[in-house]
This record gives sequence, C-alpha cells and structure tokens, in this order.
Amino acid sequence: MKRTKVLFRILKKQERCGDVKPYRIIIWITAILLLLHPVDSASQSGLFFYRIYFKDKGRNLNAYQPAQLLSERAIARRIKNGVSYPDYRDFPVNNEYISAIKSRGFMLHVTSKWMNTALFSSNDISTASSLEDLPFVSRVEIVKYPVSGKKSADKFQDEFINKAPGGFDLPIRMVNGNVLHEAGYKGKNILIAILDGGFVYADIIESLDPLRKRNGIKYTYDLVKNDKSVFESSDHGTAALSILAGSMPGKIEGSAPDAEFLLLKTEDVLSEFPCEEDFWAAGAELADSAGADIISSSLGYSTFDDPSMNYSQADLDGNTAFVTQVADVAASKGIAVFNSAGNERNNNWYKIVFPSDGDSVISVGAVDGNRLISNFSSAGFSADGRVKPDITAMGVAVPIQTYPSAIITGNGTSFACPVMSGMAACLMQAVPEASSMEVLNAIKESSSMFNRPDYLYGYGIPDMGAAFKSLLEIHFRNPDDEVSVAPNPTSGSLHLVFSNSPGSFRLEIYSLNGKQILSKEYYANGKSVLIDDLANREQGFYIFKIITNEGTLVRRVIKLGK
Repeated sequence: MKRTKVLFRILKKQERCGDVKPYRIIIWITAILLLLHPVDSASQSGLFFYRIYFKDKGRNLNAYQPAQLLSERAIARRIKNGVSYPDYRDFPVNNEYISAIKSRGFMLHVTSKWMNTALFSSNDISTASSLEDLPFVSRVEIVKYPVSGKKSADKFQDEFINKAPGGFDLPIRMVNGNVLHEAGYKGKNILIAILDGGFVYADIIESLDPLRKRNGIKYTYDLVKNDKSVFESSDHGTAALSILAGSMPGKIEGSAPDAEFLLLKTEDVLSEFPCEEDFWAAGAELADSAGADIISSSLGYSTFDDPSMNYSQADLDGNTAFVTQVADVAASKGIAVFNSAGNERNNNWYKIVFPSDGDSVISVGAVDGNRLISNFSSAGFSADGRVKPDITAMGVAVPIQTYPSAIITGNGTSFACPVMSGMAACLMQAVPEASSMEVLNAIKESSSMFNRPDYLYGYGIPDMGAAFKSLLEIHFRNPDDEVSVAPNPTSGSLHLVFSNSPGSFRLEIYSLNGKQILSKEYYANGKSVLIDDLANREQGFYIFKIITNEGTLVRRVIKLGK
C-alpha cells in the first residue's frame, strides 16, 4: 500500500509539472562516460527508474575551460556551424548532486547535461519520496517500473524478406546519389553516430568487411547496460549500418561507405518505457562529445508498456517530448539529426513518432521502388502544422545484410533513414564549407514536392545532384588557378573562367571511359567563356581538356539531367 501511495504522488507531480585521430575520439568518449558514473545494469527487471530534474548546475562553472568540456572535433564542428561554445548545456550535471542521491541508495545509469537530468534506479519505490524535498531537485518522474514481459507493440516492425533483392543500388539512384558516388564523394572523414537497439553480426558479416578492415567503426557503447558490447540484442542496427556502409559489388551499395561510425545501443529491446529517451539522450551527447557530424536514428517513441505514460498526438509539437527536446539540442550543436518517421500508418497511432517532430530533425518517410508512399510510413503533419515527414526515400525492398552469407531486403522507414543520413554525409564531404543546416536545407529544397508538400511525402524525394549544385553555388570560389569551371555540377551551360584571357583555345570533351565527344575551337575576348556543349548530353561525368598556347589543363565536370 505504501508503494502505491508513493507512486501515485510521483505521477500526480508529473501531471502538475507538465578531423581527429581515432585514439582522441576514444579518449574523449571515455572521459564523458566517466562523468556518468555508470553501474553494472545487466539485470534491470526488478528496478524502478526515475528521471531526476535538477534546478541548476551548481557554482564555479567558469572554472571549466572549453578543452575540458569538448573534444577538438566537437569544437571544430561548432566553429564551422557558427555555434558559440561552451554554453550552459555543455557543462556537466553537478557531481555533488549525483553523489547525494547515490548516498541514499540509488544507482546512477546515465545523465543528460543538455537537459540537466539524471536517470537513477532503485529496487524500492518508497525511497523515491525522499528525493522530492532535496533543495537542488526540481522534480522527479518515474520512467520505468518492474513488468513481466514487453506489453507495447514492437517498435521494430520493419519487415525482413528472405529473398535476393533486385536493383541493389536503386535506393541510391532514386535520390540521384550516384552523382555523388561517381564523383568520389562517399562520406570520407564524416563521422556518423547510429543510435539503435543492437548490432548483431555487424562484427562478422561480409558486406561490412571493407568497413572493418579500414577501422571505420571508431567506437561502440551500450548506454543501457553501460559496457562496450553492442553486437547483441538486436540486428536492427546491423541493417541500418549495412545500408550506410555495406559494400558488395552487385549486391549492396552503402549510402556512405567511406564514412566513419559510432555504434551506440540506446534501446532496451526487452521493454518499452520512457527511460529509453534518457538512454537516447546519453547517446546523442556521447556522439556530440566525440565530434559526430550526423546522428542516424531509426528509433522512435509514442506509446509504452504502461499506457498512462503514453504521449498524445497533441504532443507532436516539437517541444514537448523529452527525446525531441534532446534531438533539437543536438541539432543546435551543429549535428545533422536524421530520424525515421515510424511505421505507424496501419496502427492506432498513425502519426510520426518522437523525435521526428523536432523542428530541426529530418524525419524520413518510406516509398517503394516506384516512388509511391508505402502503406506503413507514418503520416504528418506535426501537431502545430509543420511539414512532417520532411522527406521520403526508398524504404521498401531495401537491400540489407543482417546475417552472414545472406543479402535480403527490408521494409520500414528505419531503412529509408540511413539512405538519407548517408547521402548527407556525401554532401558534407563534397562541400565541406557548408554548415549542417545548409546541407539539410539543400536536401529539402531539392525534393520533388518542395513547392507542394503533403502529410505523407513531406517535401518529397530528394535529388542529391541538385542539392550538390545548390551548395556549390553558395560556396563556389574561383580558385587561384589558371582556369575554373562554374557551375559544376551543371545542368547544361557553364563558364570557363580564366585567370588571364587566353585568346584562342581548343576544348576537347571526353566521356569518363575516354571516348572523345567534342573537339572545338573557341576565342575568348575576356576571361570568361560560355560553354553549352553539354546541354543535350546524358547525365554523368565528363573530362574537359583545355588546350591554350601556354599548355593543357584538365578539369572534370559533372552533368546533371538531360
């Protein structure tokens, strides 16, 4: 009876309150995890979990130097994106507050410096009442209690189909991502954090051999159990990683096969409670501390094992859900955040899931190979009328590998999300001067329905070639060179811009396989010459050989469309 009364008190209170070296990345992640004071939580079935909100972060915040709070790579990302640092959210949760709560018998699991919270557990609910009167505690929320078995619907409702896929590179070609890949932009030096439920077999499957051989997996961590083992629990994250980094000619082509990855397990696959939002937050902050450029999350939250903890569709306003607030903070730090829209349109929930409602989060819906919206892809709009999902990509019959010696296909917005987060990595490599928001805006503005978005497709299916072109137009700079090509990529016409007027010159154009398709004489009255010889040519790559009295110059040109 005492436990019931305490639980009721807590619930009523809730209702009232409404380019860094690999070893440097590892050092920084380890330092952050030490701040969390992790516990061995291998068995959590009999525990009550509490999210503790603190009133402040204590005194002496000015004693911290930026280098004590942020890695070099995290600082570099902030500078690139015009983000001031450090700010209040960069300071850790006060350790004296943590110690005071631990001294009362509570076990710490994770903290969130961004939200100024900590997730604690206890095997006795009656002890929680003692926390409410602590002078530094703002409020206490119960976010999990012991249950026997998972009661809510499985969020991993994606379908895995055991048959050989056709059109192995169709997810890339559908968004015109082959333009970036053929140009050599495959996400090199871009760090992607995958937040998921586990990565079973990701350490042995063949499609990830190239990734492992180049040590592209920079760090792994399980935020739920507080250890480094993530190759367990679920193969859902394995599927996402294979879509991002898989490489098997003729069978699977990753959207960013040259990128680097953090594999972070933030999902407790044995139950569904709001405490998983705290694990997601800890994963996002770990990714930030490591200097990640992108978060790719094929997770989402809406309903829980205890229906009284469920969100409502009115909460899809971009400001209410704990995990949505965290995702938007991550975006404010210069991280490009991608999240699957959810597979809810055939279920009672119907709508997108959290944190896809975040105004700075790219919510990705799923279409089939014919560019038609899938019957499961969650619907928008947000509760406050914003366009959601933001974009759509192929999420039906997507080639994946989750088991050795077998390439299969999968259906789900979980698989559309890594297609687009990987494409964003390629854009970041291609136009390194662009901020994360410029990259995300270019992707949305390139989409097929940008001028007429709806609640199923959002802004539609992106065109990565067009996004690339728009970013180049923003950041194009004439190099201190004898000749430059602009715009490049081009949809037809372009200019050769010379540092000095060459007078007469000959232009030879070759296809990528070496076949000459043009040889033509030009005369330059000034420093710029209009070239429209590609206007009726097929999309692809062309070699320009520019022959002047001073010598021969070679430039590679990307042609978009026909």
